[in-house]
Amino acid sequence: MLSNDVLRSVRYMLDLSDAKLVEIAALAGFEAKLNDVQAYLKKDDEEGYRHCDNAMFAHFLDGLVVFRRGKDDSRPAPEVIWPVSNNTVLKKLRVAFELKEDDMHAILASAEFEISKPELSALFRKEGQKNFRRCGDQLLRYFLKGLTMRIRG
Repeated sequence: MLSNDVLRSVRYMLDLSDAKLVEIAALAGFEAKLNDVQAYLKKDDEEGYRHCDNAMFAHFLDGLVVFRRGKDDSRPAPEVIWPVSNNTVLKKLRVAFELKEDDMHAILASAEFEISKPELSALFRKEGQKNFRRCGDQLLRYFLKGLTMRIRG
């Protein structure tokens, strides 16, 4: 799934301003420019659209965790890793919104997407592990839709 789509979804979900997105990326140590963020939020057929690069997107997701949960000063900040896969997006959103397995199932069910417990846990395994499963675009879209319905009501 395109990082721009996830960025737009999270912005809508939390009703954030463009400036707030810049602040969230800064929480993870990334200096984003407001005009860049505005270009990332445009649809791909609009004039001025730009693809959100992996560095910005990875920092935004890490910043989102800090924004939602606060900074843990007892631990060093985790290293920002990219490229960002759909599995990584799912993991970061799970951490940021403090979701348990039952919450994840409820969110996907509310978006009319059924997934078994083993299938869901396979999405959170390390890549290369025997039972690892890649998160598809469709599953991530349904998850974002369900999470938005949960948060916005």
